[in-house]
Amino acid sequence: MSLETAMSHPLLTTAAPVTPGAATALLESYAPATDRFLATPHRTLLGRGTATPIPHDSRPPAVRVREVLGALRRPGAPTPVVVGALPFAPDAPPALAVPRTVRWAPPLRRDPLIALPVPDETGRPDWQVREVPAPEHYGRAVAAAVARMRAGEFDKVVLARTLELTTGSEPDLPAMLRRLARHDPSGYTFAVPSGPDRTLIGASPELLVARDGGTLTANPLAGSAPRSADLAEDVRRAVALLESEKDLHEHAVVVAAVREALAPFCASLRVPERPTLVRTAAMWHLSTTVTGEVADPATTALDLASALHPTPAVCGTPTEVARAVIAESEPFDRGAYTGMVGWQDADGDGEWVVTIRCAEAEGRMLRLFAGAGVMAASTPEAETAETAAKFRTFLHAVGASL
Repeated sequence: MSLETAMSHPLLTTAAPVTPGAATALLESYAPATDRFLATPHRTLLGRGTATPIPHDSRPPAVRVREVLGALRRPGAPTPVVVGALPFAPDAPPALAVPRTVRWAPPLRRDPLIALPVPDETGRPDWQVREVPAPEHYGRAVAAAVARMRAGEFDKVVLARTLELTTGSEPDLPAMLRRLARHDPSGYTFAVPSGPDRTLIGASPELLVARDGGTLTANPLAGSAPRSADLAEDVRRAVALLESEKDLHEHAVVVAAVREALAPFCASLRVPERPTLVRTAAMWHLSTTVTGEVADPATTALDLASALHPTPAVCGTPTEVARAVIAESEPFDRGAYTGMVGWQDADGDGEWVVTIRCAEAEGRMLRLFAGAGVMAASTPEAETAETAAKFRTFLHAVGASL
């Protein structure tokens, strides 16, 4: 068994020289089943093969990762790296492994070739789309949750639904990944094995947490509004989101939870008083960038991510009550959806992203996921429309529509 790093991974790639095509070459090289691809605003990573899987047992994932990476570390050799995904359910097995080889490049957003026009890829499948649950059933689940919140049972729950897309042949995952990455090269694009014969693929807007030496960064998103093709209407929706009492409250709940979870690990923590806006091709989001200094150098990126997961942005509050409501309301297993996907090296540095705007591919099926934060002021119509808007990112990538 050999481990190889084709390029070191400087955490601050903004000062690194950009070789045109270096990042897009990794994107073009991705092969399903064996590869793990991750593009972030700071770097592009392609892991090939599996040198060592991370075992599943009763210990926390961060402990298992630390143990495996420590055992693989060799003087003078490249720093070993783990890449993959952890599921929403805390007791479900992770899909983490140390790749046999790892190649690094600067971020896609800094690669001039990512912006070049590419010919339309032909042969997109004729998808059959099934909504699970149907919109009217989802709306009833939202209404039931709102009634329970107004009765004081809990404060928030994130309810999701899925689209099951099937076709006559296995989907072209590399083509989907290329479309996702080119659609938003400044975001977090990923494709990793998530189980036997399953691939998790997506483009998330949300960083859960990153550690760079002694510095941590988290970027919770909560509170959303669909984009509009009309510029004036798009601006109106952005302004309305910044002034929405319901969305500002939802965002504040998430930021408070992030602050509470990270504070025990930090010598200092900086949390802006008000959120800003970030946009994807489909959505506006309220965003807060939290930064801090880690008190103990032994605290890894996955230690921090595990302390945060699940945030109220993907589960609700109180957490255990929200988990129970999700289990009662959603007629499917979330699997990797609303878990986390990312990487970490043996030094403890890494980036972990919230697994949203994603799908799991298995055989001839793609299962897409989208959720909405349900508060006491929510309406079934608004939350159903929000999930439909969130599906657009992936539907665009696969050439399907709802």
